[in-house]
Amino acid sequence: MSLEEFKQLDASVLPIGKLISMISRSQIIYLNHHLKDLDINSTQLHLLFEISHQNNINQDSIASRCNFNKGAVARSIKKMEDKDLIVREIDENNRRQNKISLTPKGKEIMKKGIEILNKWEKEVFNNDIIDDRTFKNVLKEIAINAIELNEGE
Repeated sequence: MSLEEFKQLDASVLPIGKLISMISRSQIIYLNHHLKDLDINSTQLHLLFEISHQNNINQDSIASRCNFNKGAVARSIKKMEDKDLIVREIDENNRRQNKISLTPKGKEIMKKGIEILNKWEKEVFNNDIIDDRTFKNVLKEIAINAIELNEGE
């Protein structure tokens, strides 16, 4: 379906998941294009964001918080470590776990990545429709409900 055809559709007939998926996929494409100069991708930016919010976080916690599988997190962590964006240290309390933190380079890359993300949000968000804070709160509640539904099964 073309963009023009999509614009003509009645929104009430579209599943919420399809709309969220289209927005998410569009954001990923935009981010991956604009993050190329930083030598990271949208997944790595997401992981850097989580690591920055909880320094010395372990890979299992990152996977859980990001809703990614452990293998994907391990591969991304390795790539970011090779790029000197993060540091892995053995957790003295649990030697099977690694504590992960950002390097100064990782902090700088994350800061630039967040600027790119904020630019995307500013470009796509139309304040005439709904206040962005209200919109984000509604989306957060939907996300919580969706995660809880999956955890209950």
